[in-house]
Amino acid sequence: MSNNNSSLKDLISHAKAYGFIFQSSEIYDGMGAVYDYGPNGVELKNNIKNYWWKSMVNMNKNIVGIDSAIFMHPKTWKASGHIDAFNDPLIDNKDSKKRYRADILIENHIEKIVTKNNKEILKAKKKFGDNFDKDQFVATNAKIIERNKKIINIQDSLSVLLETDDLKGVKELIENLNIKCPISGTSNWTDVRQFNLMFKTNLGSTAENTSDLFLRPETAQGIFVNFLNVQKSSRMKIPFGIAQIGKAFRNEIIARQFIFRMREFEQMEMQFFIQPGEEMKWYEYWKNYRLQWHYSLGFKKENYRFKEHENLAHYANAACDIEFNFPFGFKELEGIHSRTDFDLNSHEEYSGKKIQYFDSELNKNYTPYVVETSIGLDRMFLAILSNSLQKEILDAGGSRVVLKIPDFLAPIKVAVLPLTKKDGMPKKAKEILKILQPKYNCHYEEKDSIGKRYRRQDAVGTPFCVTVDHESLLNETITVRERDSMQQKRISINELKELLEKSSDISQYLLNQESTNLE
Repeated sequence: MSNNNSSLKDLISHAKAYGFIFQSSEIYDGMGAVYDYGPNGVELKNNIKNYWWKSMVNMNKNIVGIDSAIFMHPKTWKASGHIDAFNDPLIDNKDSKKRYRADILIENHIEKIVTKNNKEILKAKKKFGDNFDKDQFVATNAKIIERNKKIINIQDSLSVLLETDDLKGVKELIENLNIKCPISGTSNWTDVRQFNLMFKTNLGSTAENTSDLFLRPETAQGIFVNFLNVQKSSRMKIPFGIAQIGKAFRNEIIARQFIFRMREFEQMEMQFFIQPGEEMKWYEYWKNYRLQWHYSLGFKKENYRFKEHENLAHYANAACDIEFNFPFGFKELEGIHSRTDFDLNSHEEYSGKKIQYFDSELNKNYTPYVVETSIGLDRMFLAILSNSLQKEILDAGGSRVVLKIPDFLAPIKVAVLPLTKKDGMPKKAKEILKILQPKYNCHYEEKDSIGKRYRRQDAVGTPFCVTVDHESLLNETITVRERDSMQQKRISINELKELLEKSSDISQYLLNQESTNLE
């Protein structure tokens, strides 16, 4: 159900019942924060990947793709800073025995203050109607001014504490803000401690001859170590990008909120290599480009917002998140970072190999700067699922649960349903199915009444249901039911192919996105 009328519990239940997501190793009581994608889930996931890839690689002449290995030389992670600095500041509540990220606790506290301001603004908007001036109200309202000062003070304090690794100060800030555990309702906190998130294993044929190996915590480094290979083999000229979709692994201590934060996940990211000094221009470009990509899916724009980072990573000089309004509130969906030349310089230092670009126009070598766009595929999956799942009250009475996924992303494009299991209708339905299967993922079902079968297809997001009846045997026509409107119409089998072609055509979404991009 949409963000307004659904809970995460409803979403999880639906995802399992209709073959989208299962708990990993469920028969053995499952694994925390590890999930398997079922028949409908894997189709939706592949469709998301396909749309992202076409948008980033096929629609941009200066972006190419790679697929790097999960295992990389250990020096890679020393150079990237992950071995020394890939930590989360965690704190435990002594009463609930629950563990939290200390910085997230403080950010959630800030979000509560923001929510109070938004309620104040909404109240004023209702009061003054068309005459309401939001900017003037925010600038003059004493309560909002005071709260905004408080927000800035908290953000500045947190930024300084994290930059100086003052964990004692972080705990004191939590206590001074009177932040309580959501479970126990108490402020009985432990000291803040740093936990490294890398998964470590060993490589070697015998126990005596092993070396340390890590499961990659991010996919970006596979792009950086292949920068020269890609640039030279593809004859790419700056500015250009390298895109990748791949698995990453993090030892998340406090993984929660279904597939939002997992220990095994997929990233869709692109590293864009540019001249030093042009990073802020391209940073703004890719912020807008990626936001338009999200808008192209047709979801409400108010479900998205930018959040600039107060605390920058060691490699960045600018960073922001595109946040989405999940069932549990606004959270990060995609990150855009200006990574400077940190990664390439660091790999050059640790490898002893020169990693520079010769610019023929400038007639000199230099280390490119990088702007990164990185989106969690699993988070994108959750965003689409949560935004599409709706419970509708029907005019004729009763209700239905429907997944209003954009047609081209739908796991099943069409369901072919014989009205009954006799009089040659199944045979005709299977003939139609055979025609459609080479191009579309289809579903065939005979069991239960036609109404029940419609409801099941609504619940998995199938855009069209095709019913084969007695008339179909006489004149090659079928009844097509449209998911969103539930309207039915009689068309020929040939017209069905045209309908599906138009509905599933990804190009209309790609072109719509491109038309709104910056040039």
